[in-house]
Amino acid sequence: MGMLVRFWGTRGSLPVAPRARAIEDKLVNALMRAQGRSFADEGEARGFVNQELRFGEGHTYGGATTCLEIEGADDSFFILDMGSGLRELGNDAFRRIAQQGRSRKYNFFMSHLHWDHIMGFPFFGPAFDPNAHIVIHSGHADCEAALRRQQEEISFPVAFDWLRAKIEFKVLSPGEPYNVDGIDVELMPQDHSHVSYAWKFRKNGKTFVFSTDAEHRMDDLEDKQAFETFFDRADLVVCDTMYSLAESITLKADWGHSSNVMAVNLCHGAGAKKLVLFHHEPTSSDADIDSLYDETVRYEALNRKDRTPLEIVCSYDSLELEV
Repeated sequence: MGMLVRFWGTRGSLPVAPRARAIEDKLVNALMRAQGRSFADEGEARGFVNQELRFGEGHTYGGATTCLEIEGADDSFFILDMGSGLRELGNDAFRRIAQQGRSRKYNFFMSHLHWDHIMGFPFFGPAFDPNAHIVIHSGHADCEAALRRQQEEISFPVAFDWLRAKIEFKVLSPGEPYNVDGIDVELMPQDHSHVSYAWKFRKNGKTFVFSTDAEHRMDDLEDKQAFETFFDRADLVVCDTMYSLAESITLKADWGHSSNVMAVNLCHGAGAKKLVLFHHEPTSSDADIDSLYDETVRYEALNRKDRTPLEIVCSYDSLELEV
C-alpha cells in the first residue's frame, strides 16, 4: 500500500468564502451554456457540469486554509498543518473512528507557525477527546508557544490547558531521517518569515513532498540545487504557487511565496512526476485559478524539452490523490 493525500484546505493567508453574487454568476453561466437543454435525470445533469464546464465554472476550489492528510501510516492519522480545514478533518476523524475503529493517535507535521496554518487547532474536535493522543512534529522549538498564545484569553475563550487530549511536541532536525508510524520523514528549511519547512514522506518506494510558504528566486542557484535535490524523482510534489511569475518578482517580491513557473522549473530539474498547485491567493476567484492552471500547463509544455511530461493538478478542498 502506498499513500493517499487528501486536501482539507488549499488557500493561503486567510479563509475565504464565495459571496452570493459569485454563486449567482456560476448558475447563470451554467444555464447559458446549457442553451435550453433538458436532462433526463440527475446523473445526466451532473455529466454536463463535469464534462462541459470548466472546474471553476461548475465547482469551487474552496476557501479553507492549509490542511492536508496522508492515509498510509500504521493506523494513526497523519496531518500536515492546522489551517481552517482542520475543523472538518476533525469531524470526519470522529466518523471514521466510529465506523472503522481507527486509532485515536494524530501525528501533525507543521510547515510553520503563521496564523493561517495554526488557526484550525482550537476547533479540532479530537483535541477535546481524553482518549486521543496528539503528537506535533515541527522544526520550530517555539511551536508549543505559538499554539498556546492563540488560545490566550484575549484571543480565544478556550484555554490550551482545557484541551483533554494527551498532547506532546517533538522538534525534528532538518536533514535527519525519521520514521513515524511506518512512514519515513525528512524536513528542510525554506525561505519564509520565521522559517518554513518542506516535508518529505516516503513509503514502499513512493515519495510525497509538501512544500508550501517558500520563496524561490530565479537567480538563486543554490536554492534551486537544494530543492531539486529534495524533490528528486518525487511521485507527488505539493508546491506554493500563490503568485504568477510577474507578481513574484515585482509587487510581491520578498513576500515569502513563490510562483507557478518556479514550481514547474524545480519539478522539471528534479525529475518529479506530478506537481500540485497550492496555497491559492485569497483574492483569486475560481476563474482566476482556472486561468493560472491553464497558464501553468502551457508553460510546462513549452519548457519540457526532452523531459518526461510533468503532470499538473490544481488543488481544491476535498481533492484526493494516490501516491
